[in-house]
Amino acid sequence: MNKLIIGIVSVLVLGAIVWFARPGAKNTDAPPTATGPSILTTTETNFDFGTISMANGKVSHLFTVTNTGTEPITINKLYTSCMCTIASIMNGAEKLGPFGMPGHTGIPAIKVPLAPGATTQVEAVFDPAAHGPAGVGTISRVVILENSAGKQLEIGFTANVTP
Repeated sequence: MNKLIIGIVSVLVLGAIVWFARPGAKNTDAPPTATGPSILTTTETNFDFGTISMANGKVSHLFTVTNTGTEPITINKLYTSCMCTIASIMNGAEKLGPFGMPGHTGIPAIKVPLAPGATTQVEAVFDPAAHGPAGVGTISRVVILENSAGKQLEIGFTANVTP
């Protein structure tokens, strides 16, 4: 009887190992991690709003993003690190967005082309009241741009939130 139980447990353990090690078992919903320099750049990687009050409402900042590469690039997705932040991007005269945090809003493919040397604007909007009283203090948030080169550009901001 003991040999039968050991045999069944061994088969279950081996089956579990095979199941989790199979190709395609990894979570493909997670955004890719940048492994080298991006050809999308910004001269301002982090903006400091300083001290802001929840009572005064939302604050926003425009970031300029440039394709410093020699080939055209497509910005495929734009999303934020927290539900308290939304971001929009300019595609010529058209403003696309706002886009938020994955899991809180849909993150559609946006397909914004950017020629070599061209720039676009990304607007980050932060709602200091989104987290209620628990959101008081120093915060740091990020806006992420995924592009056809397979590398992300992260642009961020900080603030000291007061009631």
